[in-house]
Amino acid sequence: MALLGFIHPARLLGANTSSKSIFRALSRATAPTAFAHNSYSRRSFSNYLVTPTELSEALKKAPPSPISSEPRVIPLCASWFMPNDPQGRTGIDVFREKRIPKARFFDLDKVIDKRSPYPHMLPNPKSFAEAMGGLGIRRDDIVVVYDSLELGIFSAPRVGWTLKVFGHPRVHLLNNFRLWVDQGLPTESGNVWTVECGTYPIPELDESKVASYEEVREVALDHNKEGAEGVQILDARSHGRWTGQAPEPRQGLSSGHMPGSINIPFDAVLDSESKAFLPADELKKLFTQRGVDPAKPIISTCGTGVTACVVETALKEAYGPLENVKVYDGSWT
Repeated sequence: MALLGFIHPARLLGANTSSKSIFRALSRATAPTAFAHNSYSRRSFSNYLVTPTELSEALKKAPPSPISSEPRVIPLCASWFMPNDPQGRTGIDVFREKRIPKARFFDLDKVIDKRSPYPHMLPNPKSFAEAMGGLGIRRDDIVVVYDSLELGIFSAPRVGWTLKVFGHPRVHLLNNFRLWVDQGLPTESGNVWTVECGTYPIPELDESKVASYEEVREVALDHNKEGAEGVQILDARSHGRWTGQAPEPRQGLSSGHMPGSINIPFDAVLDSESKAFLPADELKKLFTQRGVDPAKPIISTCGTGVTACVVETALKEAYGPLENVKVYDGSWT
């Protein structure tokens, strides 16, 4: 965009214009900036978890229009299914079948570290920025990630966590798309509409949110040793996989668990019917019953780092913005 040269206000308003009139004119000229800031604040959600009604109202006020220069509300579908899904479903298939109008699709199998032999490892900052730009998402957009109708809550927390790790300022999670549909809110289907790509600034990765292999290995080896720091490992896999009685969904991978880990299957933090997150008081009761101490450091893990983020979200819903919680990116693989 070309820059306009500076023109003194008196030339615009007339040579005999008083300084007081010039001040009033300048105040009016700068008012849109203040208005944009206020409208940005009004469109922000008060909690990380967003209800269908809250998202519906926000989309009416700030639809994801490519011509808008103000912060927009962007629904971001993060549907993903296990590789051994009995129905052979894929995220993009269910996205085409039913989605929130104007939503974009985040492919959890593609926005990864493609050099790693392990699935779903975090991409590098440049790759993340390219993916966001390809989705037409701007850094000042308010992104609301949501899951599939079929699973309720499953992979969306992982994508929400990824956006937070790379410092996207406004990220929220819909709780959930199944309730959105049940409440009769609008949906669309068919081929994906084209978005206007943009340039997303290359961010920095917040390493304080990510547990490394070396860190987790040390915690496991130090289990029950005198002087150990007492880091808690929460495993979101099913109880059968955690005990070693059920097989892992990926061939060649044995089941079992890390020494000292606490098993909290991810579906235990969800309502049995709606598959939405349980209320905060029920989540707190669950964690207390499982022996989780929110005052001590916590590492959340699972199979590939997807449902570990479900438990990480539940922890923060129960106890508030804990700063001592990390996700083990590699997880059991």
